[in-house]
Amino acid sequence: MTSPTPFSTAEAVESINLSLSDLSNNSNNQDFFENPRRFCVYVTRLQLLLNTLIRTSSSPDTLSPSVQTALKGIAGDLAKAVERVLVYRNRSKIFVLINCISLSDALQECTKAIGAWLALTETSLHDHPELRKKISDLSRDMKETLFKVTENEERVHCTLQKEGEGRQTTKAVQSAIIMDLMRTLGLESNDLTELTEQIKQLRTDLARSSSVPERRILSSLQRILDSWCIVPDISSLNYDIETEDDVNISPFKSFLCPLTKEVMKEPVVLESSQTYERKAIEYWFERCLDDCRDPICPVTGQVLKSLELKPNIGLAGAIEEWVNRNVDVQVNKAVEVLGEENPQVDCVERVLDIVYKISEEYPFNRYRIRNAGVVLLIVKVLRNSSKSIRTQLRSKALMALLSMAKDEESKKIMLDEGVSKLAIHSLIGSSEKEREYAVKLLLEFSSDRAYCISVALEKGALVLLTSMAGNLEHPALSNLAEEVLKNLEKVDDNVQLLAAAGRFEPLISRLCEGSDDVKIEMAYMVGKMTLTNSSKEQIARQCAKVLVQLLYKSAGRAASLQALYNLSGLDDNATILVDSAVLPALMDILFKDQDASPELNELAAATIANIVSNPGHWELSSADKKGNSMQSESVVSSLLALLSVASPKCQVSILHILCGIASSPQAAGSVATHVKSGDGIKSIFLFLEHPEVEYRAHAFRLTRILSECFGQELAYELKPFYKLSFFKEKLLDDQSTHGEKSDAACILANIPLSDEEVKTLFEANFIKWIVTNLKNQQRSSNARLFRHIPSMVEGLHGLLLHFTRSLDPPSLTVAREQSLMTVFCEQLSFPSKPRVKQLAALGLKNLSEAGRLLSAADSGKPTPRGVCAVLVAMCGRPPPEPSTCPIHNARCEDDSQLCLLKSNCIRPLVDLLMDEDTNVQIAAVEALSTLIVDTSKNLKRAVNELDQQGVVDAVIGLFTEVRPGVLQERALWMIERILRVEGHSHRYSLNQSLVRALVEAFKHGNANAKMHAQEALTNLKQISGFSGKGSSQAHSRGR
Repeated sequence: MTSPTPFSTAEAVESINLSLSDLSNNSNNQDFFENPRRFCVYVTRLQLLLNTLIRTSSSPDTLSPSVQTALKGIAGDLAKAVERVLVYRNRSKIFVLINCISLSDALQECTKAIGAWLALTETSLHDHPELRKKISDLSRDMKETLFKVTENEERVHCTLQKEGEGRQTTKAVQSAIIMDLMRTLGLESNDLTELTEQIKQLRTDLARSSSVPERRILSSLQRILDSWCIVPDISSLNYDIETEDDVNISPFKSFLCPLTKEVMKEPVVLESSQTYERKAIEYWFERCLDDCRDPICPVTGQVLKSLELKPNIGLAGAIEEWVNRNVDVQVNKAVEVLGEENPQVDCVERVLDIVYKISEEYPFNRYRIRNAGVVLLIVKVLRNSSKSIRTQLRSKALMALLSMAKDEESKKIMLDEGVSKLAIHSLIGSSEKEREYAVKLLLEFSSDRAYCISVALEKGALVLLTSMAGNLEHPALSNLAEEVLKNLEKVDDNVQLLAAAGRFEPLISRLCEGSDDVKIEMAYMVGKMTLTNSSKEQIARQCAKVLVQLLYKSAGRAASLQALYNLSGLDDNATILVDSAVLPALMDILFKDQDASPELNELAAATIANIVSNPGHWELSSADKKGNSMQSESVVSSLLALLSVASPKCQVSILHILCGIASSPQAAGSVATHVKSGDGIKSIFLFLEHPEVEYRAHAFRLTRILSECFGQELAYELKPFYKLSFFKEKLLDDQSTHGEKSDAACILANIPLSDEEVKTLFEANFIKWIVTNLKNQQRSSNARLFRHIPSMVEGLHGLLLHFTRSLDPPSLTVAREQSLMTVFCEQLSFPSKPRVKQLAALGLKNLSEAGRLLSAADSGKPTPRGVCAVLVAMCGRPPPEPSTCPIHNARCEDDSQLCLLKSNCIRPLVDLLMDEDTNVQIAAVEALSTLIVDTSKNLKRAVNELDQQGVVDAVIGLFTEVRPGVLQERALWMIERILRVEGHSHRYSLNQSLVRALVEAFKHGNANAKMHAQEALTNLKQISGFSGKGSSQAHSRGR
């Protein structure tokens, strides 16, 4: 009971009449629901009593205050109640069922409120006892009223609310929901028209609703209705394939489940005597129990006291007979269609659909399909399918075979007919469906261990499956392929096949976790397989320690050695193997195991050779159990001792090991020292002329490394055996390998040679050959030879450097003819090794020095001629009379080959001053130093020319940046002479960076550096007490 609405009594009476009019105008049709009907009965009694009450006074406003208050309250609550009743009448019945609880509660609240307002009038009706009694009775009845929803309404309401939660439901549950709803709405089970109208009206009612559950209910009911309206083709399993009219028979209505509308496979009877498909009714019972309500029979609506399901044996037998009859008809038709010479593709696809439907829905009839030969015919269709036949046909054929593969006899037929091969071919099909059914069929085959090997042996199967398993663009196919591979992994015979396809997990797991026998077997596999680099790294990371442990077991040693040798072929595995303590184990086999066969020694040595072939972690690791490193004297001596007694293959590997450890920047010096002290040089020399290339290659490389460290000692060893000419012959021999030639050139270049030896070895033709080969090496683009080109270029430049160290007149002629200065200068422009640039710069220094000496000797002649003018006889014609060279103060020809200025070599040398290698910078400074002639009359002119060439600024810049050492001293020598020229000393006197650098050199340099720094500072007038000119001349003479 609420407060009365604040309007006049007359307005209240008018409002009551309006509400009563609304009820009467909408009462043409009898109310479907009980609650509005009961309320209307109360309203009829209320209308009569209120009319009588109003007539007791001449005007509503003259009624007693209590009556007026009551009328106002009745007007407000009656309006609310009428609004609820109109919802029952005007909205769809389904909307009412959705909201029946709230509507019922609201109507009951309004009715009780009206009854309370009526009770308020009783105190004013003492003069009308009869009216008072009737009002009192109605008031009591309305206050005691209880509006309820029926059991059916409440059940449907709960069901619809659950649908509003968005739960997934089966077809059987949907059918039961529809039946229950139609029964509650009073509709016949086949009256879909009225149900459709109700749902349409519900859509209109909810057009402006913002309630998500209500909209879900509408969507769910529409979906269920659409599914309910679909009548499945259950007449005879027919798929539009022409058959004789009297062959097929339609199922009786009793064969169909009321929930699924399909022929039942396992009919059961409820206590209501209704028959359903077992799974369908079980789903419905589960839904009822989940909703916490009593299960009912969907057809009758009867509440079930028992959930017992009794098999309907008689009906099941009749259905089975009907199914068998139709299956026989369809199987015979399938044989007919599939057996045709050129069947229509559409007909074949429909037949395949029928076969799949029979196999899936009636699995006990698979034997009929198999015995009729349909499986063989489908295999034939799949085999004869070319690329021109659409992928849909292959997909349907694979789908049918997949279903039939659940029959063991059919599976055996498929495997005998090579279906696995056909399925593998479909793994690369154009449609995802075809690939899906293909991999599912392989999964079915692989589920039986007996068939796993046959699947794995099919060509390309494992590669395609592995690729598919790793393709994350199609996760469903990837997961299926992964399942197939996991089934195949269970069979030991497939491990090697899987590894060959790049799937190493089965091999690795067995190698790490298997028994000793299994580990040895897996190790043999790893040793024999051809592995990619990534595979080698994967196996090494996970199995290296296991393989090392097998080395200490006699039974597993051979297998482990073979595997480790294979894995060591990848340079990146060296660190992994060293960290696994493989070196001590291998060294034990090589040096201490007296029972080890030659083959095991060879494998151990070859594995070590692979590990140390590149600088790396092995340099800091222990090579044996005593803690000696690979470059230790103990290990090197042992290797040299073994070299003379080992088998041929082992000798090659030992030479390879020595080359590897001697090539390491950290170990080269100590290894070379141990080889020399252990008298190993002679042992290595023996292999220089070995008939096998591999022996010679390692021996030459090792000799070259030794020559870089101990050139003089190596020369003493070589000269008694006349080996110097041997290296030259090897260099000129076309039968020698490129590696041998490059090493021979470097060996000769590294060995100190006397002037007599240079004259003997380096005749004119040999120099010509060197120059020609240098030009060919620079132009070569042969990738196979490229790795030897830098060494060959270095060696040939070293040989030319030998030649330029002592140039007599005949040698000068050869140098001019072969344009050696141009050869050296050109090399400075190539992106070559620092050592080659150093050699080229030193060669230019030697040639320039020779030119300077020749110019000084010629300066006393009556007719001054240039450096190259003295060689007029060799040129065949006199040159024109040019101006004198500012460097040599003589007439130098443009092609003199002894003048850095005329040969345009100064700029490349200046560029070398910025090189990152200090040795290259020193060589460039030494070459440029030859340009400063130590005579007062020519010094100024030479320095001015060098200034124009950018030499002065470059040398000063270099000097201010370098640390104390040889480079600083060489640059300081040039600066001291440059600053003797007055103009330049004045110009650079204000260069504070130069002054500071000179002061630092004066303080911290050696004796020569201090002397040159003092002279330079004196010339800059930063210190006094010396005569710059006199002191400089004295020092130049001392230089």
